[in-house]
Amino acid sequence: MEANTETIMPGFTHLQKAQPITLAHHMGAYFEMFKRDRLRLHDIYERMNYCPLGSGALAGTTYPLDREYTAELLGFYGPTLNSMDGVSDRDYLIEFLSACATIMMHLSRFSEEIIIWNSNEYQFVEIDDAYSTGSSIMPQKKNPDIAELVRGKTGRVYGALTSILTTMKGIPLAYNKDMQEDKELTFDAIDTVKGCIALFTGMVSTMQFNKANMEASAKRGFTNATDAADYLVNHGVPFRDAHGIVGRLVLLCLDKGISLDELPLSEYKEISPVFEEDIYEAISMKTCVEKRVTLGAPGPSVMEQVIAQNKEYLEKN
Repeated sequence: MEANTETIMPGFTHLQKAQPITLAHHMGAYFEMFKRDRLRLHDIYERMNYCPLGSGALAGTTYPLDREYTAELLGFYGPTLNSMDGVSDRDYLIEFLSACATIMMHLSRFSEEIIIWNSNEYQFVEIDDAYSTGSSIMPQKKNPDIAELVRGKTGRVYGALTSILTTMKGIPLAYNKDMQEDKELTFDAIDTVKGCIALFTGMVSTMQFNKANMEASAKRGFTNATDAADYLVNHGVPFRDAHGIVGRLVLLCLDKGISLDELPLSEYKEISPVFEEDIYEAISMKTCVEKRVTLGAPGPSVMEQVIAQNKEYLEKN
């Protein structure tokens, strides 16, 4: 993220270009998602780390076992406190697979964006040959294989979660043979998530970003239209009126095939005399990003603070 605090790109809502942001800001959103994924796994460990050994079939045992000592030797926080619960619930797996499914959902969302960014229509990224292939028929194509596979494997992990939920929903206490179905799907989900993380990390770390295309796309998408409206508001125009004025400007630019930055001042003034020469500075992509300095916004100054906090988190964890 550090190298891209000033790499401008369009931010999207509804898959429509909305406002200019930076690549660092976009990547920072996924950092927050993956950080929460890690915290979820840690929280689950805190609940899972209790030892069921000594629970017997369901009612404990008559042998003189020291369950506390057994748990201590094996590195658990302590023994489970109810033998029926210890042998018959699988909520720890359900919670764990839910966390795995959430990790895969985040990877899948990121993969989908990479697939879009890799398309001819966007050309935001160049995926390394090690993580893409050509078409078996069409020689001009370079397919984002790993991103597509990660997106597809997400359904596999979702299936594991759905399967164990379905298996457990009607089982009375205590143990029933149905529960042996938990093993294969859990181990498969673990292997799938670990494999996807490894491949995804390699793909992203070798991916090249086309910064010029990103900034040009932000300009073509009128992502600075909100800032043009804010300019009018700061000069005394009610936002409702400013919204309509800028809407007319955008339509004019669309007819001419140009961006707001390229529209002559005379044509700005024809629609609203409030506009002056400083409108171009107000709607420049650089200004649009740099003046957003509230915590969590894409401005480079505040992004540097957030990156410093994230580095500190990584060092501690």
